[in-house]
Amino acid sequence: MTHAWLITGPPGSGRSNIAYAFAAALLSGDPDGDAHTLAQVESRTHPDLSVLRTENVSYKIEEVRAFATTSYYSPSVGSYRVMVIEDADRMTERTSNVLLKALEEPPERTVWVLCAPSDADMLPTIRSRVRTLRLSLPTVDDVADLLQVQLGVDPVIAERAARLAQSHIGMAKRLATDDDALGRRERTLRTALGMRTVTDAVMAAAGMLEIAGDDAKAFTAERDEAERESVLRSLGVEPGKTVPPALRSQLKALEDEQKRRATRSLRDGIDRILVDLLSLYRDITMIQLGREGAIINREFTDDLRRAAQSTDAARTLHTMDAIQLARRRIAGNVAPALALEAALVTAIR
Repeated sequence: MTHAWLITGPPGSGRSNIAYAFAAALLSGDPDGDAHTLAQVESRTHPDLSVLRTENVSYKIEEVRAFATTSYYSPSVGSYRVMVIEDADRMTERTSNVLLKALEEPPERTVWVLCAPSDADMLPTIRSRVRTLRLSLPTVDDVADLLQVQLGVDPVIAERAARLAQSHIGMAKRLATDDDALGRRERTLRTALGMRTVTDAVMAAAGMLEIAGDDAKAFTAERDEAERESVLRSLGVEPGKTVPPALRSQLKALEDEQKRRATRSLRDGIDRILVDLLSLYRDITMIQLGREGAIINREFTDDLRRAAQSTDAARTLHTMDAIQLARRRIAGNVAPALALEAALVTAIR
């Protein structure tokens, strides 16, 4: 046992699920967690559990500083106070230094659980103060079984969703239950398969950005409206009425928060498109190398075969490298349209 843990693994590997299962075991003193504690951890209402997560592009230094302060509170009902940080990789170096100070002088009964894609995403000074648990992606069959048990999804739909999501649990759930999300993914791949000229690539990039925008709006619009109505109700403003000037600053703060969340949602949507494109060109490579049984996008088999015949494996791998580069560029704040166009031009056959 140690005072700080770092749980790493690719998106969809269940980092946060492991973190909260670990928290429940610590808080209850039972490796399986008792029913009452499990329910409190699931709802994030346990008095000795503190959770920090963000829907913005990065954490604010003020919220990390305030969160770190609560780590010094003594446990109220159990043996430990558990501090869970989801997406700890979304901290800037300055913000990470605030966390580092808390990890350097930990209270005796406080346990930190950080989640990140890899330990390389954290500062070396933080890595030296945590014990790392590395996760791998579950198999397609395991994710399909999960969808059937948790959501009651038909086995055929569950297998398809798990396969197309490449074992990403959250995305598999969405593809299994949201036909629009499945349709947007199909449009993306068909667009990529239809490119023949530079103009096609530029138009495809614009179309994919539009798809990512639609996906982001579908994900945030309903929630944004519900939040706005809730704030207006708490301020005593009736629906459809003008907001008094004295209260507009509070509504403006909510709108700013929603814009930051929309920015992250859009970036996540673009990254999902790039991951889907990687699966497409991976499949083409598999066919070119005589490994057709390993393809992911089986629904496009005939199109994939035609694409595989029009080029060679070396060029396809070059396109995959370009897509990975686009992912890094967009994460570094390069304009998504430019990064995506540059990647798609390499795919012209």
